[in-house]
Amino acid sequence: MLIRRPADIPSSEITPESAYLNRRQFMGAAGSLALAGLAVPAVLGASRGPAEHGDAVGQAQDDKLTPEEDATSYNNFYEFGTGKDDPKRNAGSLRPRPWSVQVDGLVKSPKRWDLDELLRGLAKEDKIYRHRCVEAWSMVIPWQGVKLRDVLARVEPLPSAKFVEFTTLLDPQQMPGQRTGVLRWPYKEALRLDEAMHPLSLLATGMYGKTIPNQNGAPLRLVVPWKYGFKGIKSIVRIRLTDRQPNTTWNDAIPSEYGFYANVNPTVDHPRWTQAKERRIGEFLRRNTLMFNGYAEQVASLYAGMDLRRYY
Repeated sequence: MLIRRPADIPSSEITPESAYLNRRQFMGAAGSLALAGLAVPAVLGASRGPAEHGDAVGQAQDDKLTPEEDATSYNNFYEFGTGKDDPKRNAGSLRPRPWSVQVDGLVKSPKRWDLDELLRGLAKEDKIYRHRCVEAWSMVIPWQGVKLRDVLARVEPLPSAKFVEFTTLLDPQQMPGQRTGVLRWPYKEALRLDEAMHPLSLLATGMYGKTIPNQNGAPLRLVVPWKYGFKGIKSIVRIRLTDRQPNTTWNDAIPSEYGFYANVNPTVDHPRWTQAKERRIGEFLRRNTLMFNGYAEQVASLYAGMDLRRYY
């Protein structure tokens, strides 16, 4: 069961990092955390046992948390460089406050919010997601944030809305990687509306019980745990609903390698590497990649009848 906490609880009262250090310690602490009124997330990553309200849960395949240092120092964030250690080294130039988010398009009540105003009053979620990136490496990260569907509900999508497009900040002064032509800026990503409304889709504002660091997508990033990591757009400034499938950055750049859906389908190899195996950060041996990153029971119905070898 997820116990929701008010939006005004300070970060110092969020589940302490030490309680996350390993799965047994965390689960053993669940009772006392519940009494304290904090969120008690299930450990995500396996396709067994639906949790309350359709959230995922249950047993994982040895899903111990990735050490925080690894999760915050081995990143893809081309706005700060193409090397895995570039974002941590270069992201200090990003100013995550003040920050505003425009939510518009095919909605009844478009609005530009100050981020803190937007988050105020929305129930916060503490979740542990098995987050997988495109290079066949993965991490297990405890994210904090709000359900994307709760934000969309505030603007009341119109019946004609079918897709949700996300756009990253465009500011080469703050994001020096945008001075290069390695990608077409600003970075854009998108989901189908039903994917966006799924309870696992999270707008993350924190990780490991702390405010999300710049290099991990501060102050607001998308987490869609059953898709490849490139769908996890960072530093979001605009969310737009549309009736047509939007262009997305990596699909535009290399359409033969990066499909719109980005579902974790281990039966389809990337043109330059296998998708059947992945390496968990901190581990030497590779493990089998799970369909939909282990969330098949929760999300497979969204793609019933689709050819996921064609719509990759």
